[in-house]
Amino acid sequence: LKLGNCMELIKDIPDNSIDLIVTDPPYKITARGNGGNSGGMFQKKIVNSGQVFAHNDLDISDWIEELYRVLKEKSHCYIMCNNKNIYHYLDVINKTKFHYVKCLVWVKHNKIMGQSYMSQFEFIIMLRKGAHKRINYCGTSDVLVFANDKMKDDEGKTIHDTEKPVALAKVLIENSSNAGDTVLDPFMGINSTGLACKLLGRKFIGFEINKRYYEVAKERLI
Repeated sequence: LKLGNCMELIKDIPDNSIDLIVTDPPYKITARGNGGNSGGMFQKKIVNSGQVFAHNDLDISDWIEELYRVLKEKSHCYIMCNNKNIYHYLDVINKTKFHYVKCLVWVKHNKIMGQSYMSQFEFIIMLRKGAHKRINYCGTSDVLVFANDKMKDDEGKTIHDTEKPVALAKVLIENSSNAGDTVLDPFMGINSTGLACKLLGRKFIGFEINKRYYEVAKERLI
């Protein structure tokens, strides 16, 4: 695990050295009455302005080529995304050498208020580098249902508002890697991906720019 800006840290990773990427990148949202719950560092006081994250100045176009560079041939990359950003994400991805495989859907138990139906799911964009690669468990549904429970601090407050379930990460990691493989999460938050890797016998590289989240991420692996 490394504390710092992933755009700098990823430069130290050699080309074609990562077996799998699983990540939930930060992004801006459209300014509206209800910002909802999206990936990154959530700040409730400024959600309506569209600036939801403490560190969300990066666009997918800034880092997608680096993910492609470090990933091995015939390997998968999973990028979590909400319905507001998926059009832009796919547009940028289609201009890279990545092959778009499909979008998985993560269904949560909680619902987010909105003016056009209540939101209860997020997308997981599945990409591949190079030739086709089958997943390990071909019977897995592309609709993944896992509770959206989050870690609390000593005062009962949520530590990371967009923490993803370890069980969700385990499905992706089990299907697209093998024991001993190296998994990368350049936006690891409080480390659901890393914990899933530990439980499954995978090696893990994770970057986080927020010091509090980084410290929690380390504690979860002890």
